[in-house]
This record gives sequence, C-alpha cells and structure tokens, in this order.
Amino acid sequence: MPEPATDFIRQQIDRELAAAAGPSAVVTRFPPEPNGYLHIGHAKSICLNFRIAEEYGGVTYLRFDDTNPLAESPEYVKAIQRDVAWLGFDWGDRLTFASYYFERLHQCALELIENGNAYVCSLSAEEIRRTRGTLTEAGADSPYRNRSVRENLDLFARMKAGEFADGAHVLRARIDMASPNLNMRDPVLYRIRHALHHNVGDTWVIYPTYDFTHCICDALENVTHSLCTLEFEDHRPLYDWVLGNLSLNAKPRQIEFSRLGLEHTVMSKRLLQRLVAERLVEGWDDPRMPTLAGLRRRGVRPRAIRDFCGRVGVTKQDNRVEMELLEFCVRQDLEEDAPKGMGVVNPLPVRLANYPGEGEALTAPWHPRRPELGERSLSFGPLLYIDREDFALAPPPKWRRLSLGASVRLRYAYIIRCDQVVRSADGKVCELICSYLPNSKSGSDSSGVKPAGVIHWVAAQRAKPVKLRLYEHLFKVRNPSGADFTESVNPNSLSVASGFIEPAVASSRESHFQFERVGYFHRDPELPDTYNRTVTLRDSWHPPAKK
Repeated sequence: MPEPATDFIRQQIDRELAAAAGPSAVVTRFPPEPNGYLHIGHAKSICLNFRIAEEYGGVTYLRFDDTNPLAESPEYVKAIQRDVAWLGFDWGDRLTFASYYFERLHQCALELIENGNAYVCSLSAEEIRRTRGTLTEAGADSPYRNRSVRENLDLFARMKAGEFADGAHVLRARIDMASPNLNMRDPVLYRIRHALHHNVGDTWVIYPTYDFTHCICDALENVTHSLCTLEFEDHRPLYDWVLGNLSLNAKPRQIEFSRLGLEHTVMSKRLLQRLVAERLVEGWDDPRMPTLAGLRRRGVRPRAIRDFCGRVGVTKQDNRVEMELLEFCVRQDLEEDAPKGMGVVNPLPVRLANYPGEGEALTAPWHPRRPELGERSLSFGPLLYIDREDFALAPPPKWRRLSLGASVRLRYAYIIRCDQVVRSADGKVCELICSYLPNSKSGSDSSGVKPAGVIHWVAAQRAKPVKLRLYEHLFKVRNPSGADFTESVNPNSLSVASGFIEPAVASSRESHFQFERVGYFHRDPELPDTYNRTVTLRDSWHPPAKK
C-alpha cells in the first residue's frame, strides 16, 4: 500500500487512482540529457521519480535524452548511470535512450505532416526568433507555412537524406502563431545536425527536439506520470498537443514541481560546464562542485543526500535552500557510524622534556557510542604534534586550550603543562617544551590536576604525513547569478594543509573519519595520502546563534 500522501503530487495520484476503475501501477522516468554530470538538483528528481513509482507498485525508466549530438558524449552517459546507482536506485532492464526510438519518432513526424499539423520551414533560426512575436504581440506566420503535404514530405525526406546543410530547413508544428503561450507558436520539431552521434553514429542527420521527443517516448514506454520541474509548465500544452495529434494510445500526465536551488553554488549544467572549461575548478568531480560526483569524492554519502531531498520536500514554489541544511544532513549521517580519529591540520611540535623512553601504546575507541566498532592503538612518545590553533601566547579570557604555564589533557592520554616556548629568529613559535604528569593517564588519573581543556594530538615518531584539503563555499555570495557569475567564485574555496594523522587511521580500511575537533574527512580516491574535509563539525562561516 502507498504511504500516506505527503505532497501535492502524491495527493493527485491518490485522487486519480481512487477515481479509476481498478488498481493501476505508476510508471515514471528520469530523462537526463548526457551533456554533463548530474548535480544535487537532479538528485531531488531522481528520488522523487523512483520513490513514487516504488510506493505505487510501479517502475522507473532511466531514459537518456540524446537528441543533440553536438553536446553529448559516452562519458556523461556512464557518469549518469554511476550517479543514479550510487544514490541507491535500480532501473533494472529499463535503461533506454531517445535514440532507440528515432525511427518511431520519424514516423510520428510523418504522421503530423500527412495530417497537416507540421510543415518544413526554410527560415533561418534568427528569422524564426524574430517572427515569433512577444508576450504582448502575436507572431507572424512563416511564408512556408502553407506548403503542400506533398512538398513537405519531399523536403523532409531530403532533409533526412542529408541533402541540406545545418540550418537550411527545420520541421515545425502548425499550431497558432497568435497563441498567448510562446511555446505553441509553431515550435520546431526537427532540425538538421551533421554530427556523429554517440549511439547511432552517422545514421541520422535530422534530430528531434526535446519537446517533440519527450512526450512520445513517455507514451511508448507507458509512462503514467511525467514529473518535470516548473520550467516545463508552459511546455505542458505542447506536450498534450503532440500526443493529441498522434495515433498513440498512451496519454501520460505531466506534473510540475519546483527545482532544487542551493545557496552558494549554481545549479545549471551550462554554468557548471563553464566552471570546468575555464579551470575555475579541477573538473566535474571537484569536491567543491554540487555535482553528485563531486559530493561523492568529497565524502558525502548517498544516505545524506536522500535525507536532504526528503527534508526539502516537493512544492510548486521555487526557492533556494540554505547550504546549512545539506551540511546538517551530512553531519547527521556521518555521526552515526564514521570512526573517530585524530589529525593535526597545522602542526606545532611539542617536546615532553620529562618523558622517559621512546614511547608507549595507548588505546582509544573508534566511536564512543558504537562499541561494536572496537578500539584502536594510539602511539605516544616524547615528541608530539598539536594543532597550532590550540596554543596561544596571549590567551583570551576563558581560553580552554594550551598556553604558557597552563595545563591541558591530551585526548585519551596524559595531562601536559607548557613550560617553555621556543621561537624562531622572526618571533614565530616553532616548538613548545612541556612536561607530562605520569599519574594523569586517561582512565586512571590520580594527579588531582584540573586541566583547562582537552586537545587532540599525534605522536611524531609514527604520525602519517598527509595532505588535508579544506573547503569553503565555492561562491562568496549566496545567490551567484548573471553572465559574470564567475567573478563571485571564492578564491579561498580550497586550501591544502600539510598535516599528520594517527597511524591507525592511515592503515584502516575505512574511508570516512571524524578527525576530532577538526571535522569529517574522506580519503580521496584519486590522490594518494590525501583527505578531503567533507564537512566541518559546525558552520564555521556563520556566527553562533545567541543563547
């Protein structure tokens, strides 16, 4: 049985099923164009289509809209399949391409021509735009609008045979050049493209437009509900017109919902392509990108994205979601089972002057609330690294970390006191000379000393040197827009630190960790000895809320 309706789409489906004579499964589709990588906005549509079909006992097609050979490639096809599967959805044997139906689409075009509902137009693209009219003025009929059916069939056959150059002719629907909906003013259905197609090679030189292709493919695949984002709302009359003028039995229903917008980034494959092409990022899978490939490489897990899409919900109102909501979902997911370890981002050496011997092994839990994850071994010794941010020469009031003469506890280890500060010739602190309290070992402390706070550390003799990639927002502004949107790119969106991690983390088979008090990190699958900070432990770019 379906879950209780939680949004207007499910409520509408419930009403339709209740009015039907008998039970009926819901069939949906996710129809990406393979001209770029999917981003988190697509994740909302993926989750919606697959979940609704599952809830109502149906299936979902993954159908590639490969009708523009100038922009599409097998790389994008593979990337899209990988991303949908990674999100946790299975299309089974329902992987299709619009190009699978090119012959059927061609037959549909011939049917429209024969019925007088389509004609070959020889105006240039600029002339078509100029005669289309405006929101307040009707368009002008093409001088080729009244060509005979025989002439249209002949020209269309010659277009298909490759006799004409790109742009010489197009096939247009004959609808109404005075329609208040600009999409109904004799839209283009086919255009000439002399280009190699990734699926059909050079078999075809005429290619259908999305508006013509999409509705027919929906009908051929018996899709019951074509769930689209709001920019297709004005295209729905054309969707219905095409199907209404063809001898196809299926009549899928198009329903529109709001797109997912996310602050501090852009959600357009065209704009993301610019970021890649202009080398403002390192590629489609750059962890700063909102692409699913980038989020995956950064360490975001699919469960967090599905949770995020569920929290955003399905509405008719376009809005931009705060980045903080996504980061909250990422933290919630990782907090549940990501092992905890220690890593030092900006190392400051600490020498324990009174520590005897070369070192010892301590133990610590991988997760304090998940005992089933077990324990790890911590190497301790006379030379340690702490984060430079955990020491202050002139500490502010209520400073709970290390300063000259103060004591702190090293997590899972001993209490230490800073006795001396060593500086370089330019005055920079280059080493701390400290003493440790032998009877202050964590779990068996009998020192009676109350430390100022607890800080993390790694032992120098076995610490693993790594590159830590730290990320901020890709854009400095919440809503980057306009032709010059690239000027808002944050020059500090990536910084790379040379840090250290404890050896147990380096040798673990796990890839996600919380480096205590630093953030959640993920071992980069492409770069050796490199960890990407998935998310901070809290939003460091916003002031804390007042209590």
